[in-house]
Amino acid sequence: MMQSRMASVVFVVFAMMLAIGAQAAEKGEQAQLEAANDLSALLRGYESFQAKFIQIVVNENGNQVQETRGTLKAKRPGLFYWESSAPLSQFIVSNGQTVEVYDPDLEQVTIHKLDERVQTTPALLLSGEVGNLEETYRVSQRSIGDHTREFTLEPKSPDSLFVSLRLTFWDGELQEMRMKDSLAQMSILSFDHIQLNESLDNGVFSLEYPDSVDVIRDGA
Repeated sequence: MMQSRMASVVFVVFAMMLAIGAQAAEKGEQAQLEAANDLSALLRGYESFQAKFIQIVVNENGNQVQETRGTLKAKRPGLFYWESSAPLSQFIVSNGQTVEVYDPDLEQVTIHKLDERVQTTPALLLSGEVGNLEETYRVSQRSIGDHTREFTLEPKSPDSLFVSLRLTFWDGELQEMRMKDSLAQMSILSFDHIQLNESLDNGVFSLEYPDSVDVIRDGA
């Protein structure tokens, strides 16, 4: 009889643990959905985004290995422009269908088709579709004081270009992106001279380069 009672108690406790775990999972999923919706609402308000940036890359030991400065411009739907200055001069432009990468030092242009993997590039959150973030990412958020909000995105696909991305907003204005890759390398992109929703001509999102450069089409 005692063994039977003990078995019953163990079963009840186990069932309660399963129920609590299911409730916690449901709450976690709801919190992720709310965070994704909040981030989508913020980003959808960005019809265009222009800024200067500083990009610092640090390795797994926290040592800085690279610093880049440049200009970023984005406009919905699908238009994107990135220009970094020497010593790592590079131009990246997207028209929503393809991405062109121009390396002046190499005298080379590579044209990529904007497939699903490229579409998860963090900067394209500023120009692409953001209505269903929960389908691609696990999203969490937290508030710091009255003005700062942080959103952390973890891709669901194992083929993503990064393992985590943190976006920091100050009064709704994107100030920083922090991207961690599979090698534990961190890329920190900080913005200043930010201009939101100002007019941008579509001609800005095209590249001009000499006829002498090599053009490589990668699935485009």
